[in-house]
Amino acid sequence: MIERAVLTRADISRALVRISHEILEANRGSADLVLLGIPTRGVTLAHRIAAEIERIEPDGPVPVGTLDVTMYRDDLTLTRTRTPGPTHLPLRGIDGAVVVLVDDVLYSGRTIRAAFDALSDLGRARAVRLAVLVDRGHREFPIRADFIGKNLPSSARERVNVRLCEVDGDDAVTIAGGEAA
Repeated sequence: MIERAVLTRADISRALVRISHEILEANRGSADLVLLGIPTRGVTLAHRIAAEIERIEPDGPVPVGTLDVTMYRDDLTLTRTRTPGPTHLPLRGIDGAVVVLVDDVLYSGRTIRAAFDALSDLGRARAVRLAVLVDRGHREFPIRADFIGKNLPSSARERVNVRLCEVDGDDAVTIAGGEAA
């Protein structure tokens, strides 16, 4: 299978810096922000974005949590599922917060739809925003990211792979497949 690089380590870093600035601009600062990463790589990206926001505006730590949506998915019988993990919310919770969901790739929208369901069980956020490293299109739900690192039009036959140092040992986004059958 042919795999080509789409984003390098430097590209990912620049995209996360830009997303961090956009989040701060949209929120008019870091007050009341809570970042919730969707496992696995969304959690890593949320921590990186929080660190960048704290570097830009050192007003204190930006709360980061984990939102596992496995059991909220509507396609559990159709896809390979992973063992559900714990959801970890920051001590402040999400009530009244501006929650930024962070994920690596936005594709059909099913993961984010599941995240909305999970959030409703955890509290009432003042607003919910979505930050993704890659938006590849092919939506099955009317969901759009507020903050996007890279729009990557792709074929449904292709696979977008995000690798991050903390999980995979290196930073890269590649796209593979798409060959005619």
